[in-house]
Amino acid sequence: MKKDVLIIGAGPAGIFTALEMIRRGVKSSIVIVEKGQSIEKRSCPKAKTNKCMNCKPYCHITTGFSGAGAFSDGKLSLSPDVGGDLPILIGEDLARELIEYTDKIYLDFGADTKIEGINNSEDVKEIRKNAIKAGLKLVDCPIRHLGTEKAQSLYLAIEKYLQDNGVEILFGCECTNLILDGDVCRGAYITNGTQNSEIMAEHIVVATGRRGAEWLEHICSEHNIAHEPGTVDIGVRVEVRNEIMERVNEVLYESKLIGWPEPFKNKVRTFCQNPGGFVSQENYDNNLAVVNGHSYKEKKSSNTNVAILCSHNFSTPFNQPIAYAQKIGELTNMLANGHILVQRFGDILSGKRTWPKELAQSNLKPTLPDAVAGDITAALPYRSMMNIINFIKAVDLVVPGFASYETLLYSPELKFYSNRVKMDTDFNTSIKGLHCLGDSSGWTRGLMMASVMGVLMGRKLADNK
Repeated sequence: MKKDVLIIGAGPAGIFTALEMIRRGVKSSIVIVEKGQSIEKRSCPKAKTNKCMNCKPYCHITTGFSGAGAFSDGKLSLSPDVGGDLPILIGEDLARELIEYTDKIYLDFGADTKIEGINNSEDVKEIRKNAIKAGLKLVDCPIRHLGTEKAQSLYLAIEKYLQDNGVEILFGCECTNLILDGDVCRGAYITNGTQNSEIMAEHIVVATGRRGAEWLEHICSEHNIAHEPGTVDIGVRVEVRNEIMERVNEVLYESKLIGWPEPFKNKVRTFCQNPGGFVSQENYDNNLAVVNGHSYKEKKSSNTNVAILCSHNFSTPFNQPIAYAQKIGELTNMLANGHILVQRFGDILSGKRTWPKELAQSNLKPTLPDAVAGDITAALPYRSMMNIINFIKAVDLVVPGFASYETLLYSPELKFYSNRVKMDTDFNTSIKGLHCLGDSSGWTRGLMMASVMGVLMGRKLADNK
């Protein structure tokens, strides 16, 4: 098969690359290769079974059209200060302009017109004052909340739009390697499980998302594609009663707090806050179970969950940050017999494990029913654990009750985007014809910035025609 543009991965970055080319009237032949299924064929059996079934050959929550975005809480961060380091590469002014443009595309396909976190300035000032007292930084970021169920219908509309406009999407097909001719990328090797094929193209766009970060790291090493180890985030998903987070939820919807707690002063931040949300499990390759959070537009729980992530930056000679995080996840999974581990914050401070009976007696009921009560401190590194504990204590000064005895910590919460591909402002790698986008490239984190990167890639490819 010969195409003008080959896009590997149907996450937001790949989708918006094709979408922008169509919107600009480009008649190039475009094919998207996606190892998962279309939106309408993606479903998680846990909704019926109440426990993770460890679906094979991949988890439907993380794999398929729109990637994990279709099953996430569906929040679009409308600030260049959130979502990775893309503004460093392309400039903050352009990033801000592209966020506004990309947001309008989401609105065209049915996104909620309401923006969270832009009112109640006096309340925001009070929260910021308390954050400063606690040694934390509050990041202003308007949020457009799609909702998990609404995100699926939105991305289904985009999927149909791409297909109706001539974009060929090959579902159930996995890229096993790139085809290189010296320092030029000519195409990719594709398999659908039973048949192997080659797709040749003038431009190859790799946009495999967080799930594909490890694969891309191996590809970069194998073909000497210029890259460098980046940051790896290791943390927990914290769950509290809605009453604890009520004021912050109403004023900001998502409180993006950053701190550098003693004694190590690593960057620790909140991420993906879900008012009335549900803690969830995702499965990666090699049966690695990680925790995440969902927030629906209609269905609500009595709890709010939020990730607390500790950033780790490694120096030479170590260059395997993704493998490092995976080992921590594997150890945690081992303690929980392949499931997610949960522990009360008070039990951590008391130096004891949490027992199922104790969870049943608390005001706070876990929204992840098959999480295993235990001891996450037996798996998380001391450095990460101390950073998380001290950060939670600091957040308690902003949100009283956040560090209560019964606050739940789920583990592991891991973000795999630590391999950063070196590129110029046109997203050209050290290999001609090869471009890397989205979270797997190491430049973005989250739906909006990955989508923005796709829009800009689509413009640059359109300008070449």
